[in-house]
Amino acid sequence: MLRPLCFVLMPFGKKPGAAGMMIDFDAVYRDIIAVAIEDAGLEPLRADEEMAGGIIHKPMFERLVLCEYAVADLSTANANVFYELGVRHAVRPFTTVLLFSKGTGQLPFDVAPLRAMPYQLSSDGKPDNISHDLNALKDRLVEAKRSSMKDSPVYQLLEDFPDIDHTKTDVFRERVRYSADLKQRLADAREKGIDAVRTLENEFGDIGSSESGPVVDLFLSYRAVKAWPDMIRLVKAMSAPLSHTVMIQEQLALALNRDGRSKEAERVLLELIENRGPSSETYGILGRVYKDRWEASDKQGEKMAAASYLEKAVDAYKKGFEADFRDAYPGINAVTLMELKEPPDAERVNLLPVVAYAVERKIALGKPDYWDFATRLEIAVLAKDENKAMAALGNCLTSIREVWEPETTIRNLRLIREARERRKDPVPWALPIENELEKKTVK
Repeated sequence: MLRPLCFVLMPFGKKPGAAGMMIDFDAVYRDIIAVAIEDAGLEPLRADEEMAGGIIHKPMFERLVLCEYAVADLSTANANVFYELGVRHAVRPFTTVLLFSKGTGQLPFDVAPLRAMPYQLSSDGKPDNISHDLNALKDRLVEAKRSSMKDSPVYQLLEDFPDIDHTKTDVFRERVRYSADLKQRLADAREKGIDAVRTLENEFGDIGSSESGPVVDLFLSYRAVKAWPDMIRLVKAMSAPLSHTVMIQEQLALALNRDGRSKEAERVLLELIENRGPSSETYGILGRVYKDRWEASDKQGEKMAAASYLEKAVDAYKKGFEADFRDAYPGINAVTLMELKEPPDAERVNLLPVVAYAVERKIALGKPDYWDFATRLEIAVLAKDENKAMAALGNCLTSIREVWEPETTIRNLRLIREARERRKDPVPWALPIENELEKKTVK
């Protein structure tokens, strides 16, 4: 089971405390911090465990930003630890737990008001009350996993900080900043196909020590050319903090499912939901896993299994929409599958206007993407509104970024059309829409 990473900010070796005692920080880490982190269901990561030859700033910043949890030992007022804590508090409102050694001096003024946990040392500078202190730290970490209380004073005191639009995977390339030349070469490679992307990957060298931005774009470039095994392989080569991020794990699950490894994909997604909480993207991909199983079971004539998977798919998509009503994508998938039930799920009539409102607000706010127009198209088809469907089709055709996007839409439209044909309720103009989208899937 892939556990969330917890980055540990603390001095190394033996260092003098303010009261003159030598503190054995390696023993503190070994006997208290690492054990407490593991007992809390997390994976400890200390700076020196992955960095040779001293502190390397770029990997350090990546760990501070990407690791979902952090523990900082403020004993001795170590300058490096305090700088790293400042960075952490600037980028993460939650999930940073503080501790310090009791009796070795007062905490500096700026951090004295923060909620820090004391631990006891013996006269030789090693932990003295191990069981009590590691359990207390474990409880703090478990609380951090469950609570939405901000622990960063920056986020506590500055309202609406930072005013940043946290983007989804599909707009990653628009927002991330790195070499314009490399970004363009990746775009060119995607146009040429899998072999071109693989050739460009060879120039990256060690993926684990490469910058996160280009590595994620390379990862998504493999997705664009439907190179699912390459996506799976690349995750294993990434640095641990990057590979553990929610976005990478979600897209790994997508690749596993497309590669025929449905059970592995389901496991990754369920672990994400358990450890990171629900999200529209995670549940949306999980819905696709169950949707694929439904289609496979239906084709094999396994009617009971098919009905069960269809219900699970609808449930996953609905939970995704409920996790973020601004994201219409899981909502439209839920409505579409509810339409396919025999008889159709009556609740779809109540859900469809909510989905329609969500996507129209997203489009009105500016910078709509392919999925917004595809959702509008599906809504029009479900509502049997030919004029709106044709208008939405035009927007879809001019917004396609990757060939697998219209493939997904075609699949949904085909399912709707076939279900209605079985009910003797055909829509004559539906098939031409699929045919127009089909033309965009051929490079």
